[in-house]
Amino acid sequence: MADTPWLVVGLGNPGPKYAGNRHNVGQMVLDLLAERTGSRFAKHTRAQATVAETRLGTLPGGAPGPRVILAKPTTYMNTSGGPVSALAQYYGIDAEHVLAVHDEVDIPFDAIKLKGSGGEGGHNGLRDISKALGTREYTRVRVGVGRPPGRMDTADYVLRDFSGTERKDLPMLIGDAADAVEMVVTEGLLAAQGKYHQRV
Repeated sequence: MADTPWLVVGLGNPGPKYAGNRHNVGQMVLDLLAERTGSRFAKHTRAQATVAETRLGTLPGGAPGPRVILAKPTTYMNTSGGPVSALAQYYGIDAEHVLAVHDEVDIPFDAIKLKGSGGEGGHNGLRDISKALGTREYTRVRVGVGRPPGRMDTADYVLRDFSGTERKDLPMLIGDAADAVEMVVTEGLLAAQGKYHQRV
């Protein structure tokens, strides 16, 4: 139903120190979605997050797309669950209408995969969200950042900025992820998977 709002959460760490990190690509995607819809983030009164309320896409016949609450937790990645749970309760949104956008080391850089439920793959932000919501039944847009080179620790890798080469293609990756979010909320997960999984 078009009237059922979605809670779209961009995962990352707060502050300018982390803004360009691979771990913050989810928040980069939300910044683009807000820019596209002309909406602005503001501090939420009941949750540790900044939010922007908007609509995404258009429905058949040209009607505005579903209501969406774009949210960026202002906690650190590993404690993302509290803000997500608080916002879901505040807006009356069930887990099936929660969508988390996050970095994924098990997917090559420049690829996107979508998932409707399941494990967290070692991602601490997702693990905390699953714990706070009491379920793994929420949607994820997984933005590929690739594996760390050599023996570099994964935690060190995701807390580094994208390389110069990657930065050339980053706008396209973020744009694809934003398109995928919009497709999920307007056409459904299966349609979005059908489009984006063919590319991987």
